[in-house]
Amino acid sequence: MPAPLPRQGRRGRTTYRAASLAAAALALSLPLSACSSGGAGGASAADGSTPSPSPTPTVDRAAYRHTLTGALGPLNSALRAVDSAHEGSALNTALDTASSRADAAADALQMTATPDDASPGNSQLVSALRALGQDLKSAGSAGGGRCATSPRVALGSAQSPQSVQAAGRALTALGYDTTLHLPRTQPAQHRRLTNGTLVRDGGRGGLGRLTVKNGTARDAVVTLTRGKRTAFSLYVRHGSNATVRSVNSGSYTVYFTTGDDWNGPKSSFTRECSFEKFDDHANFKTVRVTGGTQYTVLTFTLNKVFGGNARTSTVPAAEFPS
Repeated sequence: MPAPLPRQGRRGRTTYRAASLAAAALALSLPLSACSSGGAGGASAADGSTPSPSPTPTVDRAAYRHTLTGALGPLNSALRAVDSAHEGSALNTALDTASSRADAAADALQMTATPDDASPGNSQLVSALRALGQDLKSAGSAGGGRCATSPRVALGSAQSPQSVQAAGRALTALGYDTTLHLPRTQPAQHRRLTNGTLVRDGGRGGLGRLTVKNGTARDAVVTLTRGKRTAFSLYVRHGSNATVRSVNSGSYTVYFTTGDDWNGPKSSFTRECSFEKFDDHANFKTVRVTGGTQYTVLTFTLNKVFGGNARTSTVPAAEFPS
């Protein structure tokens, strides 16, 4: 008996319909694909360029001004304290505090976002503030011990205050207030005594005579001691000679210091100081002889000379006699 035709027919129709559906799906997909490709191509041909990215938002100027105020305010207060402090420990403490505040301000401004127009000036200000912090610290340490330059003189010779002012003017011109109250300074002094002045005289009653020749580039003070006692100190200007008479008999250690700007109250030069002593002692003798008295006459030359036989050694400043 032949197989039933309807079941085969249904399979055939089912296959046909599936094929038709696949064809329809293919037919539908082609226009979509063509539309997508053609649309993109049409858009590209229409304007000839690719879309530009969204612009990056600029830093708010008011926010940067607020950051400037917050960073520079504490520093300004510390600088005013330096301005009003008396010389000595109070001034040194104020300088140390201002140094820390300058470093903190530089850190804050280096980390902050800046408007495009303020970026160069902000970088300049950061560098200037770091230099100012170092100079404030150095000035605070300059006021102690021998060869003690006044902190205000040391700060007056520094370049960082001018750099801070220059950076501040650049930012202020753009509308960013960077007002800083820089402390007062003092110009370097050049105080000198008259050649041959006895800075200190412990009493003389002998017949000995000492001549000092100073061929160095700076003024000098020569000090003779016996044990721990200072006999006398003689000021000799550079390029000059000076003589002390009536030196008592005895063996003396001869010290000398050279430098610029003699600070009388501290008995020391304030700049370019050196502290030395002659390795050999100066021996003065007074001897009575037939027909009179013999006494010692010595000459010390502070600069090195050809044929000289006196050697010197460097002395720590703290060990130099007052």
